[in-house]
Amino acid sequence: TLSGTGSENFEVVNDQLKLKDGFSANYEVLNSYSITITATDDAGHEKATTYPFQVTDVNESPTDMSLSSTATDENSAGAVIGDLTTTDEDIDDSHTYTLSGADADSFEIVNGQLKLKGSVTANYEVKSSYSVTVTTTDSGGLSTSKDFTVTINDINDKPTAVNLSGSLYVNENAAGGVVGNLTTTDEDAGDEHEYTLSGADAVYFEVVNNQLKLKDDINPVYANQSSYNVTVTSTDSGGEAITESYTVEVNATPTDISLSSNSVNESSYGLSVGTIIATDPNSDDEFTYSITGGADQDYFEIDS
Repeated sequence: TLSGTGSENFEVVNDQLKLKDGFSANYEVLNSYSITITATDDAGHEKATTYPFQVTDVNESPTDMSLSSTATDENSAGAVIGDLTTTDEDIDDSHTYTLSGADADSFEIVNGQLKLKGSVTANYEVKSSYSVTVTTTDSGGLSTSKDFTVTINDINDKPTAVNLSGSLYVNENAAGGVVGNLTTTDEDAGDEHEYTLSGADAVYFEVVNNQLKLKDDINPVYANQSSYNVTVTSTDSGGEAITESYTVEVNATPTDISLSSNSVNESSYGLSVGTIIATDPNSDDEFTYSITGGADQDYFEIDS
């Protein structure tokens, strides 16, 4: 018969002391046993002897891994994802980590932390998650692997540009004239933007329905002021802003039209009369011409 510490896990079969079927000694649970074996003869005489047994510790494979976090914010180069921990019955064992999988080239492990490489900046709008496989190998060469999905958190991106459509001018004597439509370049598609004005001449302007325009009571006169300077700030819903400065020209009315010649020789068809020259305070303005009256207008045309 058997008695003593752990004796319930042993049996005697054909005069052999053995572990019971289905039971495996585990050094990390119990590293020694003390078994008392009692021998009884036909006359009922007994002899008991106690035997100590030591369980030899062998290397066991890691069984699992955990990652303290599986998400990180976008726009942070070399961001740390989380701390890696290995589950191993050999509690004092050491482990090394290696990476594989679809996006392994974007990651590295430093001091037991899974992180993006220093040259890698996650961008939610480009890629919202990464897949990486981590393999942990113990000091005896045994290993286990686990797949992780790293989620990229979408945070508010700063607008990158303010855009103003149109030719950056207002017509002279056109009170409340519209300069153009304002739009904002922002990686956060669908974000909303509010426009505010500053600068030397901001007092003359307003933004209505995303249009930059003169206030209704402002009538531009070239002789009084030939251009206006205004700065537009676009602020997104998260409070991030971008500014752009514009110079808005006043488009003055041409003051005169001259013709380099006003005579042609007789008996010649399609002759050029002369060159039309417009006088305009806006020196870099371009012009188109049309014939709008005169008794003989049907005899003439203007070549471009």
